[in-house]
Amino acid sequence: MKRRIITIDENKCNGCGACAKACHEGAIDMVNGKARLMREDYCDGLGDCLPACPADAITFEEREALAYNEAAVLAAKAKKGASTGLQNASVTIPSLSLQAVSATDQNESMLSNWPVQIKLAPPTAPYFDGADLLIAADCTAFAYASLHRDFIQGHVTLIGCPKLDAVDYSQKLAEIFRNNNIKSIHVLRMTVPCCGGLTMAVKKAIFVSGKNLPLQVTTISNDGKIQ
Repeated sequence: MKRRIITIDENKCNGCGACAKACHEGAIDMVNGKARLMREDYCDGLGDCLPACPADAITFEEREALAYNEAAVLAAKAKKGASTGLQNASVTIPSLSLQAVSATDQNESMLSNWPVQIKLAPPTAPYFDGADLLIAADCTAFAYASLHRDFIQGHVTLIGCPKLDAVDYSQKLAEIFRNNNIKSIHVLRMTVPCCGGLTMAVKKAIFVSGKNLPLQVTTISNDGKIQ
């Protein structure tokens, strides 16, 4: 089947191994000091590895490749004990100290538009015209306690997760940018590698739209702090 998959330029690769660590599927390994795609059926085509690469050695290509085999990926993770590591990581998150907010902050919504999911938002919705746009990763709402007060207030808000939705948002976002007078774009993402896909989609959409739009990116840590 023909699908989107990563390709690694070994001439550019500096052997740091960051991409192999960022690949949650285990598709990349280091061979003779260079990153290599070992199992194309492990590559889901989302590109968590792209923003992790400091040498810009990884890109997407459309080619004939084996279909993504999620069952094989899960089996490999279980064999390596990765599932245990993930469970331990998830247990620590609730105990982390998030920013304190007042009762007013907790009860008052600053949301000004609906729907908020990128996939559902109509590109010609009137609220996009003249908007300061916030494009936020789903998890930021749970990690950052004062999201409404500090980020949503005064913005038209869109949310998404490139990892869970398994789609390329750039086409939809480019249509929104192209058809409306967007004043500014603020991307709110988490520190996790998969959030890099959201930033990349926005940058690609700006390029495709042909517009010069102001872009700001803010990263939130798992304990709710701005990086």
